[in-house]
Amino acid sequence: MKNKIFKNMEWWILISAVLLSIVGFVALYSASQQLELTYFKRQIIWFSISIVIMIITMLIDYEFLAKISPVFYVIGLISLIAVLFTRTINGANSWFNIGFFSFQPAELAKISVILFLSSIMVKIQERDKQEINVFWKLLIILAVVAVPVGLIVLQPDYGTAAAYLVATVLMLFVSGVDKKYIIIALLVVIIAAPLVYNFVLPDHAKKRIDVFLNPESDPKGSGYNVLQSKIAIGAGELTGMGILNGNQTQMGYLSPKTTDFIYSVIGEEMGFVISGAVVLVYVTLITRALYVAKTAKDDLGSYIAAGISGIFLFHMAENIGMTLGLLPITGVPLLFISYGGSSMITSFICIGLLLNISGNRKKTIFIK
Repeated sequence: MKNKIFKNMEWWILISAVLLSIVGFVALYSASQQLELTYFKRQIIWFSISIVIMIITMLIDYEFLAKISPVFYVIGLISLIAVLFTRTINGANSWFNIGFFSFQPAELAKISVILFLSSIMVKIQERDKQEINVFWKLLIILAVVAVPVGLIVLQPDYGTAAAYLVATVLMLFVSGVDKKYIIIALLVVIIAAPLVYNFVLPDHAKKRIDVFLNPESDPKGSGYNVLQSKIAIGAGELTGMGILNGNQTQMGYLSPKTTDFIYSVIGEEMGFVISGAVVLVYVTLITRALYVAKTAKDDLGSYIAAGISGIFLFHMAENIGMTLGLLPITGVPLLFISYGGSSMITSFICIGLLLNISGNRKKTIFIK
């Protein structure tokens, strides 16, 4: 029976994640030269821990995980509330620091929200799939997402909050929600955007949008990072300047080069060939995740896989887009590649869930 599990799994999902991690190791090795390879060494440790957690996730039936997801959801909310009372780092209260170890609860809470939201959607559709279009039931679904998103916005971390919303939209789309709700939501966003900009966003968030629209307006201030990023990527040309040879990377012009702008390091030192390959590997990962959503044995598996696909899609598009100056800077990491234990563990839990769902497309034995 275990052979059937492994036979059914979408191995390209795991292969894609490992390939991206390897590129991340190379980029971090170069980017952390001045720091005695601290981030490079730590990332290898996080990767090793993440693989173990992924295997455990892969072997525990996702239906069981969905059943206990309310517990995870409540723990996630408590952690998101508690982190608001921690010390502010870079203008945000997003991290728990415990000695040399720190983690971001908003990253780990993604899993609990996707699992809990998927289980609720399945319960709503038990009798009739069209129940998802009953307005008050749709409000329940949105409320489940709105609470953690609201807490994340208070940190503030608008990028991570947006990732939750993209995942939710994709899950609702897969569930067969009436397109009129999607159209209404788009209209609300369009109407609300200028109001949020003028009356809700803090000054630093407004400045990021202004700089996105015209980075040359403040080349030595808010526009500095994105301008240096574009210079680095452009300097890499086709094959790159070579590992450890990037001017922007090695001379400290890119910041933070181990997290937000790790793709700029790849573009400068490895060139268009590798940076383009990174995009192709991401596309492979996301399309295979969507295929898992399409072929899952039940709606629960479909919704979980769709939510994970939304997370991967948003992080790829936003991080790469902001390094190219195509999207505003939000501090969203490039999953599997950017330095970070929280994002690495969360990402590989997602991989474990996708392998779990794909392996269970036929009757199999799982640990419960």
